[in-house]
Amino acid sequence: MSLRLGDTAPDFTQESSEGTLNFYEFLGDSWGILFSHPADYTPVCTTELGYTAKLKQEFEKRGVKAIALSVDDVESHKGWINDINETQNTSVNFPIIADQDRKVSTLYDFIHPNASETLTVRSLVIIDPNKKVRLIITYPASTGRNFHEILRVVDSLQLTDNYKVATPANWQEGEDVVIVPSLQDEAELKQRFPKGYTAVKPYLRLTPQPNRD
Repeated sequence: MSLRLGDTAPDFTQESSEGTLNFYEFLGDSWGILFSHPADYTPVCTTELGYTAKLKQEFEKRGVKAIALSVDDVESHKGWINDINETQNTSVNFPIIADQDRKVSTLYDFIHPNASETLTVRSLVIIDPNKKVRLIITYPASTGRNFHEILRVVDSLQLTDNYKVATPANWQEGEDVVIVPSLQDEAELKQRFPKGYTAVKPYLRLTPQPNRD
């Protein structure tokens, strides 16, 4: 199965470090970040999970729940969590799915045979409250993820879902955004963007972020 943007995220029930877990019930009405790890007790993953735990308040502020996956079993996960907490000076505060049977990895296309026939690649999926897939990023196993970029994408998605804007290259929260080209009516433009806008080109119009004072 090849998962694509806009698809409905597959539901599943699987064992985890926090007990049997149904994915949809876990997410509820929240946004979700599901990210896979090649195996337990691996160095890059240890740093990633530790850093994710430290971002708990940032995720909560955005209404996001994080959930990890590795192909090892629950007991292995629990021992690994002890190592993560010790070495990363944190406390893992989200479940890690035990995907020994590769069920979830197959549903989410986390195994790339040309990279490894048994281990998951370093993939990450953002899922919105309607259970739609909004972002898929896949890194090689040797490269750790940039979680500040993940937060930036969540900020962009939540902003652009509610306003007729898009975010330009390297955009950060609070910076100017782009008005979508389909919006052409001047009366609507004035209503939606009372701070005005700058037309660099007819198709490139910049305006202050609309949900900021």
